[in-house]
Amino acid sequence: MNIRKVFFSVVIYLCFTAVSFAQYDLVDVKKLDSTIMLDIKYATENNFTGKKIYDEAKFYLRKEPALKILEVQKELQKFGLGLKIFDGYRPLSVQKKFWEIMPDERYVADPKKGSRHNRGMAVDLTLVDKDGNEISMPTPYDDFTEKASRDYFDLPAQILINRKFLEDIMVKYGFTGFPTEWWHFDYEGWEKYDILDVDFKEIEN
Repeated sequence: MNIRKVFFSVVIYLCFTAVSFAQYDLVDVKKLDSTIMLDIKYATENNFTGKKIYDEAKFYLRKEPALKILEVQKELQKFGLGLKIFDGYRPLSVQKKFWEIMPDERYVADPKKGSRHNRGMAVDLTLVDKDGNEISMPTPYDDFTEKASRDYFDLPAQILINRKFLEDIMVKYGFTGFPTEWWHFDYEGWEKYDILDVDFKEIEN
C-alpha cells in the first residue's frame, strides 16, 4: 500500500468534508444566545404527527437569519419578553414525511418545491414573559384551522395585540409572516438558498 497516496486521499476527503459543512452555513442558534428558549416540538411526540421526528432538540438557521434572531431577542428583553422556538431548519426528508400526513400547501410545503424551513431560512416561534410563560396567541402551535391565519380577527383584543407585536418586531428585522400560520416567519432572500437534506448529526459548528 502506498502510504503517501492514502495520506493525501484522507487529506482531500477531510478538506472536502469541511467545505461541504461550511457551505451549509447553518448555525446552532442556542449556542449563540442561551437565553432563547427551545421547545422543539418535532423532537417530541407533541406535534401534529404524534411521533418523534427529530433525534435531538436543535435549532439551526442559516447564519444571516440566525444573527437577526439574536437581535430580535435582544430587543424583546427590553420589554421583559423573549423568544420560544418551535422549529427552524428542517431536512427535506422530514418535509416528505409531513407531506404524506398533511398534503395541504396552506400548512405544509410540497417537498417537490421545498420549504423555507428546508433552506434554513424560516423559523416557527412565539413570545414568552420573563418567567418563560408563553404569551397568549390565537392558537397553539401547528393548529391547522382558520384561527391560526393572520387575517383572522375574531379574537380577544389582547391576543390581537400580541400577534401584531410579534409580527411587527419580526418584520423590523427582515422576516415576513406566513399567511396561514401566526408562528411562522420567513427571512428575506430565502429563495436564493438551496434546499438541504442534512441530518442534524451531520451539521458541525
